[in-house]
Amino acid sequence: MSAQDSPSIPMDAAEVLTRFVVSAQLMLDPLTPESLRRQVEPKLLDALPALQALGVFDLFAIRDPALAAMVADELAARRAQVPSRPRPLAAA
Repeated sequence: MSAQDSPSIPMDAAEVLTRFVVSAQLMLDPLTPESLRRQVEPKLLDALPALQALGVFDLFAIRDPALAAMVADELAARRAQVPSRPRPLAAA
């Protein structure tokens, strides 16, 4: 059974996970040219919010220290950019 056939895995989720894994593999491959790494990095980082929403980082750890640090830094930066919700005013 493929991800397309599974009613429990939305196609968007399968696509974003596949995009992240392929991008990560390219980033980690020492034979990947630097110009391709620069093209792949934004795609990898763009997938992070969806992967985080899916709980991927609660289930799996990135073992490569440099890639793990890049992902952690990007997620922290994105959290810092999200404005906090205003608190509702207390009823008087």
